[in-house]
Amino acid sequence: MGGGRAPETATAWRPAVPGVIEVFHARFVGHSYPAHTHDAWTLLIVDDGAVRYDLDRHAHGALRSHVTLLPPHVPHDGRSAGPGGFRKRVLYLEPEVLGADRIGAAVDRPALDDHLLRLRISQLHRVLGAAGEELAAQSRLSLVRDRLRAHLDGRVEAAAPVRDPGLAARLRDLLDASLPTGIALGEAARLLGTAPSHLVRAFGAAYGLPPHRYLTGRRIDAARRLLLDGMAPGDVAAAAGFYDQAHLTRHFRRMLGTTPGRYRGPR
Repeated sequence: MGGGRAPETATAWRPAVPGVIEVFHARFVGHSYPAHTHDAWTLLIVDDGAVRYDLDRHAHGALRSHVTLLPPHVPHDGRSAGPGGFRKRVLYLEPEVLGADRIGAAVDRPALDDHLLRLRISQLHRVLGAAGEELAAQSRLSLVRDRLRAHLDGRVEAAAPVRDPGLAARLRDLLDASLPTGIALGEAARLLGTAPSHLVRAFGAAYGLPPHRYLTGRRIDAARRLLLDGMAPGDVAAAAGFYDQAHLTRHFRRMLGTTPGRYRGPR
């Protein structure tokens, strides 16, 4: 039986989510990054191994338990901290997501020991890799952005519950009116005159689920009606607002325990 190292891999894509320039997933063993800069914020989590890097000529390490945030326009390099290499997931964020005034704070403390933040970033990566989950990604990004800002501003604390049932009801009305296509979180926040993260928290406090899950549930309701009306499963996805049939089937099975084709039964 052969041994040897796992192969090095690298995959990148640009999601349809405002604020995210690029998603990058990689596993490196021998690769070392030379000193370089980005014009974006680099938000990094390590899933295996560890990374050694210099930021602004000071030595640092990226560990599995930490979130690493590298600011734009500041030189840094990178290499594996051990012979086994490392596996990482990276988001490159528009400069405006965190603001130029927070660059100095990130240079001083690029490693953030925050389990909740790391979990939210990992959840964000999962929905960024799934077609049709833009509202979910926008919602998760708004919470990640707010917690990063709080770290950089030195005011991280337990998030207080948001009690704003009137705002939540107005967002629900917007979501209902947007069917089947849906509405971007940023546009909803603009129309309602508030911050995206405040919308997400207010909706969750009032209805017990985030806006994207509510919207998915409404689309599933529409798909059920269309199926029972006799529409072919292959046509239901677009009519109900799903990205494609696979997107519909994934959520349909998760919610109802069966596929759209089996749900309608024999004719």
